[in-house]
Amino acid sequence: MHSPPRILIVDDNEMNRDILVTRLSTQNYELLQAADGEEALAAAAQHLPDLILLDVMMPKIDGMEVCRRLKADPKMPFMPIILVTAKAASADVVAGLEAGADEYLTKPIDQMALVARVKSVLRLKDLHDQVSAQAADLANWNRTLEERVEQQLSELERTSKLQRFLSPQIANLILSAGDDRVLESHRRAITVVFCDLRGFTAFSELTEPEEVMSVLHEYHSTLGRLIHKYEGTVERFSGDGIMIFFNDPLPCPDPSLRAVRMALEMRQEVGELLAKWRKLGHDLGFGVGIAHGYATLGRIGFEGRFDYGAVGTVVNLAARLCSDAKDGQILIEGKVHSAIEATTSTEPTGELTLKGLHRPVRVFNVCALLPEAAA
Repeated sequence: MHSPPRILIVDDNEMNRDILVTRLSTQNYELLQAADGEEALAAAAQHLPDLILLDVMMPKIDGMEVCRRLKADPKMPFMPIILVTAKAASADVVAGLEAGADEYLTKPIDQMALVARVKSVLRLKDLHDQVSAQAADLANWNRTLEERVEQQLSELERTSKLQRFLSPQIANLILSAGDDRVLESHRRAITVVFCDLRGFTAFSELTEPEEVMSVLHEYHSTLGRLIHKYEGTVERFSGDGIMIFFNDPLPCPDPSLRAVRMALEMRQEVGELLAKWRKLGHDLGFGVGIAHGYATLGRIGFEGRFDYGAVGTVVNLAARLCSDAKDGQILIEGKVHSAIEATTSTEPTGELTLKGLHRPVRVFNVCALLPEAAA
């Protein structure tokens, strides 16, 4: 509400207007005047008064019609109206209220009744404005909330897509940067880890499907926790076979050492699972192959089903090493060995001729981290 409240006095009789002005002037109101219905409509639109004292019997447009027009105009704010008239019959009062008036005063006007009615209606106006302001604030807050929810849903969708093949740490880093162009096709040196269970094919043929799924669940849960711990990128799950790589989509300073550390923990924890499974009659083992080299990486798939993959000789080399590894072995090639030999004890297994590769490959089996590296 304006400070002080603004009141429009409408009456075709100048003396009546002067009487109302005199009686209200002591109340610190801003008082405006209009001499007929047309002037009243124009003044109401221009000044937006907080209250209108409106005579009923006027030339051109009478007070009832002025009241109806103001109340029907959707562009006008809430503007309380007190009809001021000599008509005091019940039918006249009802007609005024039905036209939209908020109060009714009869002439001759009593000073105390006038001041009391004006104060009462101005309180109503003030309360209405407060509620309207709160409603507007609530609407703005709701719009803001809807926008935030929409943004969060979009973010969750992006997070879900990224976390299909990235560790949570890397996915969150990409999302916080607001840029997933790193997932576009590119070339980079990566360390690839392949691991799978020895004897799984025979096991799955001779074992009930529910038990096979139970074993895979334990196996994947164990490996998944370690993949996230070392911030590896999962390229694929294929039954018991898992491919992970390091140094992409975000680079890391020691991809080969990180891969070997992860493989050592995998061997230890899967070893505990193997011991438990053997007690149940399941003859399984665990092998790992690790290679380092250049690959082309990016999104692979079709609309609605994309994965993030790597293509190159390094992928094939890691897969062949894994296939050749015996239970408990972590086989690595020369580049990985060069990167970790200062921190890890290994043993040479000679040169292996691996399927799909034209030259023999120098291969090493990883034994353990050296004491200082383990510490």
